[in-house]
Amino acid sequence: MRVVFLGSPQFSVPILQALAGVFEVTGVITQPDRPAGRGRGLRPPPVKLAAQALGLPVLQPANPHSPEVLSQLAAWGPEVIVVAAYGRILRPQLLELPPRGCVNVHASLLPRWRGASPIQSAILAGDSVTGVTIMLMDAGMDTGPILAQHETPISEMDTGGRLSDRLSQIGADLLLRTLPEYLGGRLAPHPQDSMKAASTRPLTKEDGALDPLEPADALARRVRAFDPWPGTYLNWEGRRIGILQAAAVASGSG
Repeated sequence: MRVVFLGSPQFSVPILQALAGVFEVTGVITQPDRPAGRGRGLRPPPVKLAAQALGLPVLQPANPHSPEVLSQLAAWGPEVIVVAAYGRILRPQLLELPPRGCVNVHASLLPRWRGASPIQSAILAGDSVTGVTIMLMDAGMDTGPILAQHETPISEMDTGGRLSDRLSQIGADLLLRTLPEYLGGRLAPHPQDSMKAASTRPLTKEDGALDPLEPADALARRVRAFDPWPGTYLNWEGRRIGILQAAAVASGSG
């Protein structure tokens, strides 16, 4: 079974590794190298490094819908494309290229928390559970029909990074159980209930600013949600003070 994989951050790496252990991954598409760190040197996305370690061909196009990229995708001949946190909205000409469509591994229980920051949004909202959804992609933002879901509780110790790591492994395991059933015609997708939808947006460094007037439990969730990125901070007397950990303490507990 020939598969092409699209993904970029660390969340995507266990999913690619699991996929490559079972299916014939003929190619990988990820984001271009980006400036990072104090020296602003170019840093490759984690998926690029993982694909190279697996000996897989990698493309890093600025535009995944260019004729050159679509031609290469067609040459790789995937029956299905698997997407996990690639970081770009995919257009119909790419979504319709593989015969069995594009399957997305999304880090929430859709339709709750569609979009770019589902893990952080679940923690910020104080959700008690989250999970992973395997879905068929359409032209909307995480609006396609659902193939499978798996829940996991959110604890008061979970940070954005810790929860991401757990959901990544859950997603890898769920994908390996779901994809053969779907490709074998034994699993039918079901539509999302759009009345229950909640959306997210991409995060920025400015989202890490803490407002001391917010309730303590909301501030503590923000610190956890934005660890490790974008991080949280207080502006105090003209200085930016980074906050690494926080906990809400009941009033009068001293």
